[in-house]
Amino acid sequence: MRLPLVIPMVFALPLVACAAPPTGLQALIVEPSSIVLNGHNRQQHLLVTGRMADGRLIDLTQDCELNIDKRAVARIARSLIVGVADGTAELRVRAGTLETRIPIRAQELAGFPAVHFANDVVPLFSKFGCNSAGCHGKASGQNGFRLSVFGFDPNADYDALTREARGRRVFPASPRQSLVLLKPTGQLAHGGGRRLEIGSPDYEILLHWIEQGMPLGRADAPKPVTVRVSPVNRVLTSQSEQQILATVVFSDGGTRDVTAAATYTSNAGLIAEVDRGGRIRTGKLPGEAAITVNYMGHVAAVRIQVPRADGPNPYPVVPVHNRIDELVKSKLRLMGIAPSELADDASFLRRVSVDLIGTLPTPNEVREFLADKRADKRARWIDRLLEREEYADLWAMKWADILLINRDKLGDRGAYEFHRWLREQFARNRPYDAWVRELLTASGDSAKNGPVNFFRAAATPEDAAKAVSQAFLGVRMECAQCHHHPFDKWGQDDFYGLAGFFNGLTRKPVAKGKDLVFHAGFRETRMPLTDRLVAMRPPDSPAEAAIPPNDPRSRLAAWLTARDNPWFARLAVNRLWKQFLGRGLVDPEDDLRATNPATNEPLLDYLASQLVEHDFDLQAVMR
Repeated sequence: MRLPLVIPMVFALPLVACAAPPTGLQALIVEPSSIVLNGHNRQQHLLVTGRMADGRLIDLTQDCELNIDKRAVARIARSLIVGVADGTAELRVRAGTLETRIPIRAQELAGFPAVHFANDVVPLFSKFGCNSAGCHGKASGQNGFRLSVFGFDPNADYDALTREARGRRVFPASPRQSLVLLKPTGQLAHGGGRRLEIGSPDYEILLHWIEQGMPLGRADAPKPVTVRVSPVNRVLTSQSEQQILATVVFSDGGTRDVTAAATYTSNAGLIAEVDRGGRIRTGKLPGEAAITVNYMGHVAAVRIQVPRADGPNPYPVVPVHNRIDELVKSKLRLMGIAPSELADDASFLRRVSVDLIGTLPTPNEVREFLADKRADKRARWIDRLLEREEYADLWAMKWADILLINRDKLGDRGAYEFHRWLREQFARNRPYDAWVRELLTASGDSAKNGPVNFFRAAATPEDAAKAVSQAFLGVRMECAQCHHHPFDKWGQDDFYGLAGFFNGLTRKPVAKGKDLVFHAGFRETRMPLTDRLVAMRPPDSPAEAAIPPNDPRSRLAAWLTARDNPWFARLAVNRLWKQFLGRGLVDPEDDLRATNPATNEPLLDYLASQLVEHDFDLQAVMR
């Protein structure tokens, strides 16, 4: 967002001196490494990190000395650098005996740059919650004023502000008297309370937008494409603080500091909470938290770990038998947690039987296992259980829920054929990618070809898009059907681009409870309400280069089951981990997004790589 220069003079100090740095400080890291202020409404937050002798990284943003040699060019407002006039200067950052120098260049500060509605104004509505579902973003709006949810439709928001209600929300003849300024500043009654301070940078953006004639902005203006955050991961002690630096990257490669413009949310407020300015504060409890950073629908996550203060010291010697043990031990040690003791034979047999075949071992099986003195008896018993009929029964039952096998909707015959086919895949230990491809491209008689019933359960292109993305990718796209996902990068173009693969899928009733399912060929997909054409494409992928002459689902199936698909294998192994450990490495297990990271990302990556290396043999990973 473009932020103007409106800084109370009490903060405009040439020198900012803070608390003494901790002992053992070895190095200073300052971000960004150089500062460019392009325009009167630009400013740059700093992130100062100290590296300690033991390798720990600590936030020194509020605990260092900042000094700019030319106050006529730029000034410091706490950890914020603001431009004063065109020119160059140097920022000196000092902590203890360490010092780092950062070049500053200020340019084009003579005037206020043109305000772009989508890039500069809409983010304000998101920052202050104006376009949330609980305020003006809900379907009916609020007190006659309706905004698109999370700003997914800037053009509609522009019309709502400038044209609806005879344009009374803006007053170009006297901009400061515009309702869009009077209400959120509390000068007129406002149901949402006071959201904006007179004279603040955000106020100035709205004011200058109105003064400039309320421009929509150039259609070819660079658009935000991603948001970068620093730090990405940080280990903190209890009751400590950490500043986030958020930077948006535009389509032309340019960047802008949006630390003050982004919105921040913690998924575990008792572990770590975050304020509106991106300042994290940990509580008294140990654990992990993910801080979601959202700017105009582009999201990133900052992972915070707070280890147990009373963890084992020294850490116990833990036996390691494989790569999984190494990765688990590494994470437990980081968090100050000692692993449980090795399960005894009786406990192991009970647990592995329930996990793999869904039933307890018989008394005879228990006696046989306990009497076995071979060193590899546990591995042998796992192989034995994987050959049991109950193995296929259990896993077919679990996947029946995921794949929407419901006799009330499919009828007795359809549900039976679908379940029979699914059980056969596990009984044969057919590669996971192979049977998923067959499922996604299934056509034919629902009473004879089991997998076609999936497209009877997910009867519309929209239903199929939601079911496929959640079942096989762990991507929950239902929010994006109506508006941009609040905690992920998906928008309506992503949702309807995926739904386009199923547009043309036909279900022709041929008898009671029996359909002929086939794809009649590619059909264009249009966005509801706007009737705009949407290009068919898999999630996070370019649009299809050429329109397929017939059934496009084969292209989707090839992309989805590809060895380098970033979600397919990860979701499969995460489901296995939940079955065996009671909770997925990502929880919920089918919600794989950047803002919901795994508790052990290296372990999840390793397990996914093993599934791919074993040609999607689920039993190999189970072993």
